[in-house]
Amino acid sequence: MRRALRHPARLVPLAFLAFILAGAVLLMLPVSTETPEAAPPLTALFTSVSAVCVTGLVVVDTSTYWSGFGEAVITVLIQVGGFGIITAGTLLGLLTAGRMRLRGRLLAASENQALSLGDIGGVVRRIALITVSVEAVVALVLFLRFRYHYDFPVGEALWYGVFHAVSSFNNAGFGLEADSLMQWVTDPVVTLPLTVAIVIGGIGFPVIVEVLRKSRLTRAIRGDRRRRPSPGWSVHTKLTLLTTGILLLVGFGAYAVFEWSNPATLGPLNPGEKLWAAFVAGVQPRTAGFNNLSMADLTHETWMVTDALMFIGGGSSSTAGGIKVTTFALLAVVIWSEIRGEPDVAVFGRKIPGPTQRQGLTVALLGVAVVAVGTALVMIDTEFTLDQVLFESISAFATVGLSTGITAALPPGSQLVMIVLMFAGRVGIVSFAAALALHSRQRRYSFPEERPLVG
Repeated sequence: MRRALRHPARLVPLAFLAFILAGAVLLMLPVSTETPEAAPPLTALFTSVSAVCVTGLVVVDTSTYWSGFGEAVITVLIQVGGFGIITAGTLLGLLTAGRMRLRGRLLAASENQALSLGDIGGVVRRIALITVSVEAVVALVLFLRFRYHYDFPVGEALWYGVFHAVSSFNNAGFGLEADSLMQWVTDPVVTLPLTVAIVIGGIGFPVIVEVLRKSRLTRAIRGDRRRRPSPGWSVHTKLTLLTTGILLLVGFGAYAVFEWSNPATLGPLNPGEKLWAAFVAGVQPRTAGFNNLSMADLTHETWMVTDALMFIGGGSSSTAGGIKVTTFALLAVVIWSEIRGEPDVAVFGRKIPGPTQRQGLTVALLGVAVVAVGTALVMIDTEFTLDQVLFESISAFATVGLSTGITAALPPGSQLVMIVLMFAGRVGIVSFAAALALHSRQRRYSFPEERPLVG
């Protein structure tokens, strides 16, 4: 047992499971609810899993069901869950890199000098510094807006600012209003800080550190006056930033085109407000989970695009979920190279090794299988339509938190399915990807080659 627990890919899920159970116990206390009655075990467990896995799906309204103590517990669960996922993902990535052969390690070091396995303490401190800095700025902006524009009491404005800052940076999607951000759909002072925090939290810590270290502004602040240009970004950073930018444009375009004349979403707004609302809405499927538009009233075309964006998710070692943008980009590069008949899969002047390609394919296909099984189980247990259940299952697996409004109406069996999907999609993907890399081994012989028919 001790030998099994020492394996990092097994230790991370067990640690998160223990924290989830502790959170559920706290939420079951009578002091955690607005009423004298304690929360039912399934409600507490569902909320704890959703918070720790930074998902945002809820079976009860956060602001009216949970007391101030309960909301504080949820905030702590979100913060620790998001910080733990970033830290675990980053450290597992460093551990994986540390097991590479000498040649591979030297190549990785030359491409990405932002992180090193020997500086674990420094890595954790930088993660904490970035987290606190972003959340503090967002909380301050929101506090000033809620206090002096919406006339919130000082304590309520401060709590709203802190809660939404933590929820946005960690891509959790929990809100203190029943309609999430819908009442502020035309207010950029509220939605812009949240959107920026969502994007930063969903890019991934290794990318943030590399961009900061190699930027001219950072070098100027440090007094580095060398004329020699800094090394270029790594393939991981380039793929993450490029793919994230493309997917943000796709989300914005889909919401703007398909919802422009929808009277239940963008229809009543003026053109400028429509464009801004469409942009904010297009960011949310990056596993943020807030909704500034009614998800239940979206067109089926928008649902389809949102399903795809949610499944892809955000960056590796980030607060976002999904199969990750690098996995999606890698598979796109593999397909493009095969179509062109290239002997190797290469991008940005670097060859992608075969094991990395297989790992990406495995993660993507297992994600499809998990979502399919979860959708089938919920369809058996409920009478909701396929598009509603598929949307809910993808949202749970990708830890997004968007919903067509059926979460609270799910029977206990389907709620348990959603709990498994949230846990598997959040903790399982990180641990499984690391396990694949750590389990790689060398074989001293090869089998005879034979090519089966494809297609």
